[in-house]
Amino acid sequence: MPVFKSAGPAAHPTTFRSKQDPWEPVNRKIFGFNETVDDYLFRPVAKGYRWVMPDPLEIAVGNVFSNLRDIPITLNNLLQLKFNNALTSSMRVIVNSTLGLAGVADVASGIGLAKHDEDFGQTLGYYGVSSGPYVVLPFFGPSSTRDAPASIVDAVIDPVFVGSFFVAPFIGPIVGSARTTDTRASLLKSEKTLEEAALDKYEFMREAYLQRRRNLVHDGNPPKKTEDEDTE
Repeated sequence: MPVFKSAGPAAHPTTFRSKQDPWEPVNRKIFGFNETVDDYLFRPVAKGYRWVMPDPLEIAVGNVFSNLRDIPITLNNLLQLKFNNALTSSMRVIVNSTLGLAGVADVASGIGLAKHDEDFGQTLGYYGVSSGPYVVLPFFGPSSTRDAPASIVDAVIDPVFVGSFFVAPFIGPIVGSARTTDTRASLLKSEKTLEEAALDKYEFMREAYLQRRRNLVHDGNPPKKTEDEDTE
């Protein structure tokens, strides 16, 4: 999903193509397209959502989606043989789905069940699959040649997709759209900071994405990289 505003070209265009971003000219064009879509669609909808939704209700909706997200997180923890984390994530689902009224309240965090963040791209990284070149996907934004295909697996094990496929076809589009809007609304506060901090938003977003993904794959403790090392 496109995230931030401004699709302008870099103030100081890159004079060479790095191993991390060999398709930069094309990526920048897609980035510009995404920013335009965000300006005219996602951002206005997100602002309207925040204006209409009372803060407590917005938090509750975010908690429900976070609770659903703990299900694929649990599966990916199991695939990575992180059994303690899988137990924690599964307990979060049980506690928040019952005591938290279907996830409306995040009771689990309050009793010390920490939330983890795992997806199939991280699972592939755990088993040594390199991130590969950076890519920008239309509508979806930053990704890589490892994470983009992995996102298909994430979609298949997404409870929203499963519910849409096995229960009712209308569930997916409705809940998926609501989740996208809620996610975009949660990013509104950080826009001003990015506007002020980034001379080249494309480069800022690329470096932030690659660094974050590397940290996630290595659980916050990535090894040092050599200059010519490909992205992990």
